[in-house]
Amino acid sequence: MWLSDVTIVLRDRVIPCGALRIENGVIADITETAGQPAHMVIPGFVDMHGDMIELELEPRPGVDFPMEVAVAHLDARLAAAGVTTAYAGVSFSRNAVDGERRSFEHTSNIIRTLKSHQNGLRVDHRVHARFDITFTEAIDALEGLLQSGAVDLVSVMDHTPGQGQYRNLEKLVAYRTRKGTMTESEARSQIQARIDSAIPAEQIYANLQVVSGLCKEHGVALASHDDDTVEKAGLMADIGAVISEFPVTLEAAEVAVERGLMTAMGAPNAMRGQSYSGNLSARDAHGRGLLHILAADYHPAAILPAIRALSAADPDGLPGAMRLATVNPASALGLSDRGEIAVGKRADLAVIDGKDRVVTTYHAGEAIFSNGAFAADPDLTLKAG
Repeated sequence: MWLSDVTIVLRDRVIPCGALRIENGVIADITETAGQPAHMVIPGFVDMHGDMIELELEPRPGVDFPMEVAVAHLDARLAAAGVTTAYAGVSFSRNAVDGERRSFEHTSNIIRTLKSHQNGLRVDHRVHARFDITFTEAIDALEGLLQSGAVDLVSVMDHTPGQGQYRNLEKLVAYRTRKGTMTESEARSQIQARIDSAIPAEQIYANLQVVSGLCKEHGVALASHDDDTVEKAGLMADIGAVISEFPVTLEAAEVAVERGLMTAMGAPNAMRGQSYSGNLSARDAHGRGLLHILAADYHPAAILPAIRALSAADPDGLPGAMRLATVNPASALGLSDRGEIAVGKRADLAVIDGKDRVVTTYHAGEAIFSNGAFAADPDLTLKAG
């Protein structure tokens, strides 16, 4: 099968017009041709952090959807956005009550059920366990999931107000009260209760050491989350993290990069030009050479426009910006068979039109999404370039 008369975005350059051949799910040939293509072929996106599964399972508070309904809908959304490998972010939170979203019981069940539903899905779904490092009691559950091979990536987070993502307490109060479901007094009371119940720093460090050891033992990458200080970024490098997710400050991002971590930020942040919580802008990080990975975060359709937004300022133009959502996350996560358009790589691809709309997505050479605007050629006679 050939994808012909298309612009092709390679790792380091753009072929203005060309064709690529797919055999047995792998890219077998790439050829430059002549013509005026209407479509562009890019690598399928490797999304290392998407929070959508929890909202698919509980679209409104207390409204639980069946796993098969939630996963099928998320699978379709991801494929339509050009995502071919997706790490579903599921969270263990110390403050969740048993049975609630992000509780010990609920999250463990999501992970096991998601793994059992993988057959028949379009996208390569993997599990990103977001672990509240203050949740000491859940470490045993995480260990069991790692032992069973149910978890593919672990990130450690601490959402105690006053540091990390929520270091600005006034912005946190404003965020919690903006929908009118909570008064300012109630918000301040809840925030203070969270601060008062924080566990000692010594216990947090001990938990970090245990989780890091488990990840190393089972060959699973470890990511930090919301690094906001130079000290925290350095600590995460010391314990073996390979990715710094959503660094909160420029200083923390600089230290993470200096220590060899890859930084990841949200595509919605890059697309909009700002963090919704008032933290570091992905565009500012990118402009200083401190951004390596774009993740869907909470909206997979933001990945492609985010790449376009960053490409104008990227030293390598579109190929450089494209690497943020393709080859870079694949490299960080040890996925050497995908992430770029190259002979021998898996044919995970997206075809986009002149308006930057995904019209077809291929996973291992099979079309997993199509709006009918693009068709592959079973046979091809190439026009000389």
